[in-house]
Amino acid sequence: MLTRHKPTRARRPGLAHVATATAAAVAAVLCLGACDAEGGSEPKAKAAAGPSVVAPGRPGEPARTMSAQEAAKSLPDGSPNGADFRYARMMIEHHGQALVMTELAPKRARSTQVKRLAERITAAQGPEIGAMRGWLDNNGGEKHKGGHDHAAMPGMATDKQLARLRKAEGKDFDRLFLKLMIIHHEGAVDMATEVLAQGNNVQVEEMATDVLAQQTAEIGRMRDMR
Repeated sequence: MLTRHKPTRARRPGLAHVATATAAAVAAVLCLGACDAEGGSEPKAKAAAGPSVVAPGRPGEPARTMSAQEAAKSLPDGSPNGADFRYARMMIEHHGQALVMTELAPKRARSTQVKRLAERITAAQGPEIGAMRGWLDNNGGEKHKGGHDHAAMPGMATDKQLARLRKAEGKDFDRLFLKLMIIHHEGAVDMATEVLAQGNNVQVEEMATDVLAQQTAEIGRMRDMR
């Protein structure tokens, strides 16, 4: 019997986890079916029908017994929904502002820790922007354009705050940078948490999970640096 570990976060079960568990069950059953057919130890009628699969249920739901064909059909549909497209578009812009802030650090920051933090953020979020743009291109993002309010995105710095950061130097820059970036990361965590609850696409879920883990860890480090 295939078992499912209890999730560590109070959110809907990950599509990737459900898909992996069910796919593994199907693969195991097909393998058993092939072995039985080759060995000839089981009746032909049973081999034709195929053995049953015990598929793990979602949290709070019992496991289900089904045929291999039914298990294959039960794999979740990972078609992107509105929440997935909205997350990708907004997070591209959100990450873009973070890069605007980190570009200032090499010349204006005094703390070596702040400079290194800015380098890590740039190294992580630049490729993530590319990945989300690629995902939109591959999933017909042009057909799903939707306007969003820049100011409504959680954690975004205002134009006035960015202007202050551009003028700041030394310790003043370090303090303001950490303050704004903590708020910025907290906003990204909120966005990732939301799409994990409302989205439907496995790739978006994986990207959001990475953002959630990485930026939560960075929030802790930045708080220690203040």
